[in-house]
Amino acid sequence: MFLRKIDESCTLMTGMAERLGTHVPGTEAVTSTANAYALRSAVLRCAACKQHDACQSLQDENPRLEAAPDYCRNW
Repeated sequence: MFLRKIDESCTLMTGMAERLGTHVPGTEAVTSTANAYALRSAVLRCAACKQHDACQSLQDENPRLEAAPDYCRNW
């Protein structure tokens, strides 16, 4: 269950970044410890969000977004 939540959060976070036209925190060079920590933190912030269904629906309906929704913990 925990790994499923982390996987879902990584997918949602990446999808939000794509729709906003920005990069996913920490992915520039994941071999860097600082970037690995940034990526982990971003995934965990998303995992703590209670709006995954709303986020998925928003992403399903919008290939591009001007801004992240207020509930988004990463942008």
